[in-house]
Amino acid sequence: MMTRESSPGTDRTQAPSSPDPVPAGRPAEERRVMVWVGKSVVFKGELVSSEDMSIDGRVEGTVDVRDHTLTIGPDAEIHANINAKTITIHGAVTGSIKASVKVDLRETGKVDGDITAPRVAMAEGADLHGRIDTLSGAEPGRHLTVVA
Repeated sequence: MMTRESSPGTDRTQAPSSPDPVPAGRPAEERRVMVWVGKSVVFKGELVSSEDMSIDGRVEGTVDVRDHTLTIGPDAEIHANINAKTITIHGAVTGSIKASVKVDLRETGKVDGDITAPRVAMAEGADLHGRIDTLSGAEPGRHLTVVA
């Protein structure tokens, strides 16, 4: 009778572990954490998402990510009115911005338009030409925060 000798790491009787199953009809590479508009994309019209979104390209029109987070990348050029839960701006935005929770204008961010949000953070070096309204629809006691 023949016997098979095995050493640790050479046992071929166990099936290899497989990654989490992918839903039928959806390749693994399609599963994403957020929607991404790349640098080479130019979008004109109404952009609506029910997921978190990151924009690095150019958008003209409106952006509605009402219950989610929107990140404007450093190379983005946005000529649109924006509505989202939380907005972080590293690039350039021309238009009105409305957030239900917070707008975070980073040091490379530029806004030409009005911001309406209960909380606004603005880093040193950020550029804003417009008004900030932290009171419209906000809870009492909310204030503007400028980070230097």
